[in-house]
Amino acid sequence: MDPMEQVYHIPVLLKESVDGMDIRPRSICVDVTFGGGGHSREILSRLGEGGHLYSFDQDEDAIKNIHHDSRFTFVRSNFRYLKNFMRYYGVEAVDAVLADLGVSSHHFDEQDRGFSFRFEDSELDMRMNRKSGKSAATVLNTYSEEKLADVFYLYGELRQARRIASMIVKNRRNKPYETVGDLLDTLAAFVGKGEKEKKVLAQAFQALRIEVNEEMDALKEMLSQALEILKPGGRLVVITYHSLEDRIVKNFFKTGNFEGKVEKDFFGNFERPFRLINNKVIVPSREEEERNPRSRSGKLRIVEKI
Repeated sequence: MDPMEQVYHIPVLLKESVDGMDIRPRSICVDVTFGGGGHSREILSRLGEGGHLYSFDQDEDAIKNIHHDSRFTFVRSNFRYLKNFMRYYGVEAVDAVLADLGVSSHHFDEQDRGFSFRFEDSELDMRMNRKSGKSAATVLNTYSEEKLADVFYLYGELRQARRIASMIVKNRRNKPYETVGDLLDTLAAFVGKGEKEKKVLAQAFQALRIEVNEEMDALKEMLSQALEILKPGGRLVVITYHSLEDRIVKNFFKTGNFEGKVEKDFFGNFERPFRLINNKVIVPSREEEERNPRSRSGKLRIVEKI
């Protein structure tokens, strides 16, 4: 097997996350981030003949990893359509939902996808679903200066977001942004050297990727729908990798909304849709971090529907 394919197949917090799903032989489970299929494979190993797993992924590359098992259904779609597809398959309620958020090492290693700043000749694409219309180049070449600044500030947490946006708008008048190298030339004026340079570039590329794929909106939609389709006592298990998505998940798990606002009933009792299974976030062991660098920023949260 090709080394890059091996990286694609290394799941993060595998045992901890699947243990958290509390799978029974006849459980109906959903893996909304199939990717290399590692988590799905472990879930299938714990299901009996009466159980079933539905796995979502919008990336056509994931099709190569499909499991040929009568208890498995692959759904090539964004997980924001979770409820619609469960209804399509005649599933009214499920026992567990797993989401391993973020981008796999496979995507960063694919030179023609534009996810990484390592490949200067790559097209500025960054689409998880290459059939969707909006690419990173579209964002850079068509967004207003104000909207670009918002993208870099809100999704990349870049302090110089307004200056970067201004420079992009100025430069695209002479030549549209087409390759990763075009963007790197612009960002060169705003980054330092060494690790600081990598951090700023990573933040800028993260911001564009989130905007291109509408990741924050899709995450909120998926979480809301997961709450709707989970049975009472069903588990929702989520692995996050950066503060933006982790804040959304943390607030939703604790309060049932994305603002983190605790609601009370008529008698003043807190209204929460979930019971926290792990009060303290679960992180990878040092051994796992050494074995799989992608896991280093992973945070696992598990809740049970009340």
